[in-house]
Amino acid sequence: MRKFIFNSSIIGAVASGFAVIQTTRRGPRDWRLVLMWVSWALTVALAVGSVQQDDREARELNAK
Repeated sequence: MRKFIFNSSIIGAVASGFAVIQTTRRGPRDWRLVLMWVSWALTVALAVGSVQQDDREARELNAK
């Protein structure tokens, strides 16, 4: 769990999530808002995937 909390890509995704939430609360509701949420979801997916890949590579190096 610690590898997710302290990873800079996860921290960035969480910070951008706050911005998307604020825009949802205060901004206009149109097609751009949907694109912001889709973009944020992709950012989170890529961040989690990169953490998992880094962990997998580290385990392979330790196994050798």
